[in-house]
Amino acid sequence: MSIFIFLILLIFLWQGFYWVFVDLLEVFKPYAVPSPLGVGETFIELCQDGTLFEATGYSLLRGIGGYLIAVIIGVIIGLLINHFSYLQKNLKPLILGIQTLPSVCWVPFSILWFGLSTQAILFVVVMGSAFSIAISVDNAIKNVQPIYTKAARTMGATKRQLYFHVILPASLPELISGLKQGWSFAWRALMAGEVMTTSIGLGQTLITGRDLADINQVMLVMIVIVFVGIVIDKCIFSVIEKRVLRKRGLL
Repeated sequence: MSIFIFLILLIFLWQGFYWVFVDLLEVFKPYAVPSPLGVGETFIELCQDGTLFEATGYSLLRGIGGYLIAVIIGVIIGLLINHFSYLQKNLKPLILGIQTLPSVCWVPFSILWFGLSTQAILFVVVMGSAFSIAISVDNAIKNVQPIYTKAARTMGATKRQLYFHVILPASLPELISGLKQGWSFAWRALMAGEVMTTSIGLGQTLITGRDLADINQVMLVMIVIVFVGIVIDKCIFSVIEKRVLRKRGLL
């Protein structure tokens, strides 16, 4: 309940700032500063014509699709890095370097290779999150306490049993945190891809607001992007994380 009170106070402060510095003192121009009332009116307009729902739906489909591909690729790369010392020494530093690249850097490649298409956006999403997931998988396995693997080997566990019955369960809490971080990278990369292409989505809706000099539409799309990210985190990742931690007696 306190979060709602805080948000209401924040909205009132925001609107008060707009009235004082835009309407009263005219320090800022109306087209440069969004207001809660203006954002609300834009929200109603975009909901009535279905633009906002359509854009959000397309963005979610692309984001989830690209993220799932990134998870598959990232997990495979992470396992390979962890298993082979040669890749650990030579490939991991390269991946760490590539991971620091902003997602927008992949946009020129995606457009040249795939054109202004959905495939181009998915490519940006995958490249923006797969390497983060790979590093998280490697670190999660590395941080498993050696006593677990030693005890399993002492009891005659095979390599397959060691991975599926000891290492994977022990690394699961940290692995889920890595996957959650991978989603945040994927969601941000998605916006970078949609901004640079012509496909329907939240990114393109944001650019449309910029082209129309409609700062309220720009602000509304930003709020929706944040809201969707929070909902995905709270309804999926946080629920899974709490269940895993509760099973291990950590909550």
